[in-house]
Order: sequence, then C-alpha cells, then structure tokens
Amino acid sequence: MSFATTDLCDDHPELLEDGRLLVLPPVFKHWGQHRRFCGPITTLRVFEDNALVRATLEAPGHGHVLVIDGGGSLRRALVGGQLGLLAQNNGWAGIVIDGCVRDTDELNACAVGIRALAAIPQRSARQGVGERNGRISVAGVAVSPDDWCYADADGILIARQKLA
Repeated sequence: MSFATTDLCDDHPELLEDGRLLVLPPVFKHWGQHRRFCGPITTLRVFEDNALVRATLEAPGHGHVLVIDGGGSLRRALVGGQLGLLAQNNGWAGIVIDGCVRDTDELNACAVGIRALAAIPQRSARQGVGERNGRISVAGVAVSPDDWCYADADGILIARQKLA
C-alpha cells in the first residue's frame, strides 16, 4: 500500500476534472494506528444508531473501507473501542465516519485507520435502523459501494475505480 493522496491528485487531473476522483473536505480527524489506508468501499447510512455498524464490522472486511453516512451528527458516537477491535480483527482497512467516535485511547491502539468528525462520550442508539450498500453522502460528497477510498495524512479521496 504505497500511495500518497497528493500524488494521486497530481497524477489524475482528468479524473478530478470529470468527477471520477473526489476530495473529501478537510473536516476529518484521525484515530487508529494506520494513518494511511485504502480499499474498495462498503457503505452504510445510519443516524445516531450503530447496530448496523456493529453487524457490518462483525463480518470479514476483506480489506474494504467502511464509509458511514452518519448525517454529520455530533451528538452520539457511531464507533467506539469494541468496534475498532472488530474492524482490526476482521480485516477492515479503515473506517470513515460522517459522525463521531468515542473511546479514543482504545481506538488509537487498534491496527486500523479511522477518520471521523469528532469524539464524543455518548454512545449511539441500537435499534438497527439504517441502510447498507446504498449510495450515500459524506460531507457533501456522493459515495457508492465499490468506489475506492484512499486516505493519508493529507486527506481522503473517493475514486470511482481503483487507481494504479
């Protein structure tokens, strides 16, 4: 996994121009041990409810990146330490959350990359409400299942295909 988001942008100006390569706004903070991660995307849309997040992370990740449209909520955490461990142990490359995390010390001990808007101590509801593998919006950027996510210290890119 040798890439830099800056190089991907420089090497693919035509993809940036026609919208096949998108840059997420610089609003995400980093947790977890992996600052750099990439993979095909699995999507979730949930709002202040992480039951589907848990169910998804309990399954093998096969190097995918879980991208969660949490509606930008800053009121409840969608991922905490237990889910960070599930992501690590089940082979997920990373998690990008348009929402919050908690248990940040535990998340920082996990061998996975995690990006989210903020940390907050309040846990989410667990009703199982949401949608898996649909087109979502993260920080105003459209994301579809099987798009590719590339994340490093400079930012997060969403590509419509795997980039060389």
